[in-house]
Amino acid sequence: MSDKQNMILAMVLSAIVLLGWQYFVIGPQIEEERQRQEAIQAQQQAQGEGETGPGTQVPGAAAPGSPSAGAVPQSGVRQAQPVSRDSVVAASSRVDIRTERMAGSINLTGARIDDLRLLSYQETSDPDSPTVLLLSPSATQNPYYAEFGWVAESGAEVALPGPQTVWTAETGGSLAVDQPVTLAWDNGAGLIFRRTISVDAGYMFTVTQSVENTGGDAVTLYPFGLISRHGQPQTTNFFILHEGLIGVFGEDGLQEVDYEDLIEAKTMPYAQVPSGWLGITDKYWATALIPPADRPFTPRYTSGSIVSKPTFQADYLSTAVVVAGGTTADVTTRLFAGAKQVELIDDYEAQLGIDRFELLIDWGWFYFITKPLFYLIDYLYGILGNFGLAILAVTVLIKLAFFPLANKSYKSMTMMKKVQPEVMEIRDKYADDKQKQQQMMMELYKKEKINPLSGCLPILVQIPVFFALYKVLFVTIDMRHAPFYGWIQDLSAPDPTTIFNLFGLIPWTPPDFLLLGVWPIIMGLTMFVQMKMNPAPTDATQALIFNWMPVLFTFMLASFPAGLVIYWAWNNALSILQQGIIMRRYGVKIELFDNIKGMFSKKQNKPAE
Repeated sequence: MSDKQNMILAMVLSAIVLLGWQYFVIGPQIEEERQRQEAIQAQQQAQGEGETGPGTQVPGAAAPGSPSAGAVPQSGVRQAQPVSRDSVVAASSRVDIRTERMAGSINLTGARIDDLRLLSYQETSDPDSPTVLLLSPSATQNPYYAEFGWVAESGAEVALPGPQTVWTAETGGSLAVDQPVTLAWDNGAGLIFRRTISVDAGYMFTVTQSVENTGGDAVTLYPFGLISRHGQPQTTNFFILHEGLIGVFGEDGLQEVDYEDLIEAKTMPYAQVPSGWLGITDKYWATALIPPADRPFTPRYTSGSIVSKPTFQADYLSTAVVVAGGTTADVTTRLFAGAKQVELIDDYEAQLGIDRFELLIDWGWFYFITKPLFYLIDYLYGILGNFGLAILAVTVLIKLAFFPLANKSYKSMTMMKKVQPEVMEIRDKYADDKQKQQQMMMELYKKEKINPLSGCLPILVQIPVFFALYKVLFVTIDMRHAPFYGWIQDLSAPDPTTIFNLFGLIPWTPPDFLLLGVWPIIMGLTMFVQMKMNPAPTDATQALIFNWMPVLFTFMLASFPAGLVIYWAWNNALSILQQGIIMRRYGVKIELFDNIKGMFSKKQNKPAE
């Protein structure tokens, strides 16, 4: 194969990889989101065809005298056209919620927690942008709320509070830390229902439901809780992150269900479990119900539609509470509604005894690396005051941890470069006898104590660390909108600059696959320099592919979080320095410029026949 053919082959392979990434990964994601938005628009124009609403779900079969998980109501209100959120909130009687981290209200109709903003977070990196909206009332554009209540025994006629019940605030004018509120409703038939709601300084609500039986006959009730979300939210659609229904159910462990899978299944009931929690998670925010700790519960995920809009519900039904005449019984449920801060989630798990609550954050396959890596970065951030600097410092620590292994690998690569003339001599001498050629080369490596595969080790050992750091930057809210220096104002987002509009000098916004910023280019250059310090592959085709590899990685990593690209560039720079020192120590000439010059030379190594 001629050199010209080799060059063409390498360019074709490079183009295939780059275009394949765009076609098979980026393209389908864009098309999927476009189709989803079109479907939503079509559904909103459908004026209620084929819709289902509250009370239309048929409960599952139950033993006489006891309800099943299907007895929990499908919550929702038919509304042909969404009403503005401010109008809905203003039109109903409410109890205000106000803490340092949250602001919102509780709707006295249904006693729902359905109005909540997170005051510590803005929608964008602009400090003047609106705070993040988490919960919203029914009848608005995207309802999202938590509801609690009771279910009676099968066949029993008991007036119970529901979504349209108007509660009265007995105590507390507003809900705040150390200032709970108590809501009450009398069914007029001997039962008085109360709901005492408190909130801590974080994002945890405590809801104590009590029933006072002023009559003579005992009443058996089953407490439930639900989180309902109307409309399918826009997700990242990336395999390393779960967004959707989530929970931990006893020995069954973590249960994650995507929105699309739940739409298809309609309902996903689970067996009764002794402990756990369930809810709905986004990338940075979540809502989760923690049922009463002293009684088993039956969890369930369901999906339906209201005015042709998909609805999603996570609910549980707990075991029976018997309220004898003249007595009062109560159960306590907790509701988490807020930002998935690592330290806060861990504290709740430890202090409240919530089973594996840390899994609310998607740490991924390399959990044993990812979480310690986050804590290390967070610790260094406390010292350095900048997450970007903390990432650079972590890179140095990782290099030090792998220093012995990397030294051995770079030493082997250096010796490979030293015996390169002898390798070429063997190749030429035994060009027609491949078996003999390999035998003589292995004898040479053995004589010089060289492991030709050891050069791959620095890359292999970094792969888990690379993915772990990617996970930290991608899923932890602490990295959200964390600035570095200059134009990098969000380490969790890609570098916003691009060479294709001269970094903003040309008033043109290139397509996503051409967003090639400064830091990806720096990363590509450092990768190129590092590869040129190593012995070039003896096969010309492989050599040309290796020449193009930094270009491919530059384009591929351009869409990755800037913090990850900065880490990779800094890691390459440290590797170049380390390898250069080792090469000088062993008296091997650093032929960086000669190798670069050789790329443009017409005289190439002959490919193996």
